[in-house]
Amino acid sequence: MISVSIEQEHWVTSGDLLLYARVEGNPQATPLVLVHGYPDNHSVWDKVTEQLKKDYLVVRYDVRGAGRSDKPARTSAYRMKWLAQDLKAVANAVIPGRSFHLVAHDWGSIQSWETVTTGALDGRIRSYTAISGPCLDHVGYWFRDQIMAPRSGGTTKVLKQLASSWYVFMFQLPVLPETLWKAGLDRLWPGYLRKHEQIADAQFSEYQKADGHYGVKLYRANFIRKLLRPEPRLAGCPVQVIIPTRDAYVGRQLTENLARWTGKLTLQELDTTHWAPITEPAAVSRSVREFVEAHR
Repeated sequence: MISVSIEQEHWVTSGDLLLYARVEGNPQATPLVLVHGYPDNHSVWDKVTEQLKKDYLVVRYDVRGAGRSDKPARTSAYRMKWLAQDLKAVANAVIPGRSFHLVAHDWGSIQSWETVTTGALDGRIRSYTAISGPCLDHVGYWFRDQIMAPRSGGTTKVLKQLASSWYVFMFQLPVLPETLWKAGLDRLWPGYLRKHEQIADAQFSEYQKADGHYGVKLYRANFIRKLLRPEPRLAGCPVQVIIPTRDAYVGRQLTENLARWTGKLTLQELDTTHWAPITEPAAVSRSVREFVEAHR
């Protein structure tokens, strides 16, 4: 049998927005949908895609506010329900009617929990692999549980996570984050990644300024309201969480009690920093492959 490989670009309509998507690999193979985080675009998955496209149909897209996709000006346009709508629109457009496996990093993981736990794709998601991105509702309940258990170290855990998430609170401030990106943070960003995140080949991107600028709205639209008013969120598919052990932003403690929301849960640790899809693409791809093959 001859193996056919494709590389396609798509423009997907989601409500009144256009989203940019790429599809690579064997069109007859099992589809994987990869969702990027902040302040990235679909290219954060380049190395992982190279590892997986020989055996799968790999779908990537720029989330609203990033890359070549449209960038709404209103903060409310970045709420979870619209992000979940975008994922559904991409899946319906490029792999209509087909089931798939979902893989996400950072904010891509945070927003993908919304789809995984609400059944928005009617059982089409066969498995979910999340990297460095918890469900905000689960985090809200975790905070409550820890605050109520100070004698068992709950307060210390909360303070540790709040210190790691300092940027979340800065992003709530008006104007300042956008001003930093406009003032040239996009030019400094590759240096930060090389020095602090061990991404030796980090390069300047023409999309970086806009990715950072508009992506801040993801935090403003969702974080505080979700943490203060969490809702029960039960996963509708098998879940794997990949934990970079040197992640400076998302602590392993956020996986505590996660089985409460997922049932059977697979945890994989990687000795790397936050941007595991770039620093350890072979290890990430291997974990994804094994999990997908176990849940065909």
